[in-house]
Amino acid sequence: MKIGFLSMPLTGHLHPMTALGRKMQARGHEVIFFGLPDAARIVHSAGLDFVPFGEEEYPVGTTPAMYAHLATLKGEDVVRYSFQEMHPQRTRITLEQLPEKLVHSGVEALVLDTIHFFAELVPMNMGIPFAHIWNVLHIDSSGATPPCLFGWDYEDTPVARARNMEAVKKMSSVFQPIQQVAWSWAENHGLQIDWDTPNATISKLAVITQTPKEFDFPDVPRAPAFHYAGPFHDDHGRERVTFPWERLTGEPLIYASMGTLVNGLTDVFRIILKAASAIPGRQLVLSVGSNIQMDDIGPIPAGTIVVSKAPQLELLKRAELCITHAGINTTLESLALGVPMVAIPVGFDQPGIAARIVYHGLGKSVPVASMNTEDLFVAIQEVLGNPSYKDTARRFQRTIAQTHGLDLAVDMLEQAFQFVDESGLAV
Repeated sequence: MKIGFLSMPLTGHLHPMTALGRKMQARGHEVIFFGLPDAARIVHSAGLDFVPFGEEEYPVGTTPAMYAHLATLKGEDVVRYSFQEMHPQRTRITLEQLPEKLVHSGVEALVLDTIHFFAELVPMNMGIPFAHIWNVLHIDSSGATPPCLFGWDYEDTPVARARNMEAVKKMSSVFQPIQQVAWSWAENHGLQIDWDTPNATISKLAVITQTPKEFDFPDVPRAPAFHYAGPFHDDHGRERVTFPWERLTGEPLIYASMGTLVNGLTDVFRIILKAASAIPGRQLVLSVGSNIQMDDIGPIPAGTIVVSKAPQLELLKRAELCITHAGINTTLESLALGVPMVAIPVGFDQPGIAARIVYHGLGKSVPVASMNTEDLFVAIQEVLGNPSYKDTARRFQRTIAQTHGLDLAVDMLEQAFQFVDESGLAV
């Protein structure tokens, strides 16, 4: 069958989505990715077909330029800027231009990145079955747990639930500019939607999160179509990244990265460099991304390796500790390889992910707003010195290996789209 994929044009979304697409392709399905032009390079590196839209409004190179300012923000400012300044235009262009691309491609079903907000209105209007994928940490809007944009501890109390619901309302108000675009388009196309119902447009066939159930807070309410799976990575289909492997000393490795989006905070990298380099008997590899100038982070200690881009999976296989922004992909890749973490959450879903790292005993979390070299040094020493963190990470590693998240997700999609015949084979 011919299946379309739509993903945000961001590495952290495209890597899991292309891994899922390759797995579906291996099952015999024809897979076509749709997206803004900056997604093409990563999709083609994964060996998948790509159809662009928004070429005039979002020419190649637009995505890094758009996120350059976002990279310097923290906390709620990250979400506010993204939802109010960036997403509304992207949503409008998607709703206007995606339908024609789908008609010409002849896709029979769609797999949508949930954070490509309200793209589902297009298949709803066209009568095409669709499913949603949470590449980021899924949002619990029930109030049972804190929405992932907030880094609060899990508490099952009336006071905590009331606090969580207030956070849901606050998040909804920030979301209004995107919703306005969706409301207008739906009304113009005659779609009858109860906008007062939470998640009214989310797929009723399948909503799959790549977050393992074991990593979530307990007792999160689930809709019938919601499913946990597991990390969507398979060591393949990524661009080759050059790295000075010859400079590795053989000492236990500390790998540090602040991801690819909110990674423009120079002081954070300076603190990581000072704190991690002071740990005796370890070698630090620090990936700083494209928003930081090497000269700005100060002198680099002997033996420390600082690069703009790193082959993350290969380095995590050698790492004793990961210092991370608590992005979902770095977190799940660390867990899949049994590596404990020190989290420095900056924005988006990172506070909620860091809270789960701490809740499950997989590492420590250091608030970015008040972080200093001493606090980070103490957190690193605690995780390295207490074997329980490593033991817990290895337990998660075994669980993830047994879950086979990619296969599980494809099974769910095939069932949702009714691609499985009575013999259990994909048709």
